[in-house]
Amino acid sequence: MTIHEDQSQAQPVPDTGPTRLRDAPRYLWLVFASTFLGWAFDAMDLNLLTLMLTETIADLADTQDRGTIASIGGTIIALKLLAWGVGGIVFGMLTDRFGRARILGITVIIYALFTGLSAVSTSVWQLAVFQMLAGLGIGGEWAAGAALLAETWPDRLRPKIMQLMQMGFAAGFFLAALLALTVGPFGWRWVFAAGLVPILLTVVMRKFIREPDRWHTSRQSMPAGQSTLHTTRRLLDRDLRKPTLIAVLLGIAMMVGSWGGLTWLPSWITELAGGPAHVGDSPSHAFMLLNAGAIAGYLALMFLSSVLGRRTMFALFCAGALVVSLVLFTQVDSLSGVMWMMPLYGFFVVGGFGIFAVYLPELFPTVVRATGQGLAWNFARVITAFGVLGSSAMVTALGSFPAAAAAVACVYVVGLVAVWFGPETAGRSLRDV
Repeated sequence: MTIHEDQSQAQPVPDTGPTRLRDAPRYLWLVFASTFLGWAFDAMDLNLLTLMLTETIADLADTQDRGTIASIGGTIIALKLLAWGVGGIVFGMLTDRFGRARILGITVIIYALFTGLSAVSTSVWQLAVFQMLAGLGIGGEWAAGAALLAETWPDRLRPKIMQLMQMGFAAGFFLAALLALTVGPFGWRWVFAAGLVPILLTVVMRKFIREPDRWHTSRQSMPAGQSTLHTTRRLLDRDLRKPTLIAVLLGIAMMVGSWGGLTWLPSWITELAGGPAHVGDSPSHAFMLLNAGAIAGYLALMFLSSVLGRRTMFALFCAGALVVSLVLFTQVDSLSGVMWMMPLYGFFVVGGFGIFAVYLPELFPTVVRATGQGLAWNFARVITAFGVLGSSAMVTALGSFPAAAAAVACVYVVGLVAVWFGPETAGRSLRDV
């Protein structure tokens, strides 16, 4: 009996339960809170390095040379992104094998522990190792959390609750900026130490969160002794080959497209401010404005993705991200101009990621849902990691940070085209896909 046959014969849990968010029982909200906080702390720990990069590298490397700091920082970020991509793919496979709640808790412990240990780094290479290990957990958390939430809540409420969960990313950006503003003056080590806080979340998760019935049903339908790799090959079957490719291309468009802007934005703001001595809290303020726009983008997707369809909304956000990026990086030349553009940039570039929370779970059956999501979400991170290694050369070749960011943003065209080859899943339940 093949995996495909097993999956088609499995009887999913009926879509019963509340029809309105306010009527959802306490347990469903507990699952939501766990996945929301897991994703928020994931984003927080991810961005602490970006916000504290200059101060941290300057201290550990005992240098004030901007070129040296940029080179060392770029290498560490690239290694972290590579680990993020690998961790997302590997933990996605493990999530389908061993359970959503179990792997979610493990990934939270991993990224929190090694972010916290970064505070005791005594060299840049020690920092790089801790950040790489944290990246493994950061990459794995989303696929596990998204699968857990999607398979626990009833289908009729799933699109809205998934968008609310995705807002955790903006919340994490905000928390990282807030830590940089409030704890940063006491030293970069205290900022990284605050990254240990998410470990407390796992105590609640282990005690109260159980695996979804859909996952149990899927596991029971599989042949005894089925290996994880054999199950993963389900993504290459005829019915899933095309959706998997489309999902990966959409991930590349959004992830790579946003990478240039979000990575080089603090350095560009520093240049516009007249150097490190004059930049003050401008990068943190810019990211707060960006996140305000991102939340508005998530809300727009929450109410429109079921009305206009997943593909239409993704295309609109891709087009918006492309236009806004090109305007920001080719027409704006002042710090005040950047600040005015941040909410709009956040709306499309960060808010656009919200469509993945709804669309990716609907593209894959339960048996490989987390694996497919992890691959689509994180394969682009591996590509981005190599891009970071060559980022200095790209900036040098194109003459400036904004010119390089504008060039990278053109990858949004890939998403604009690819999405129309994927299926429209609006109005369909997980068991119908």
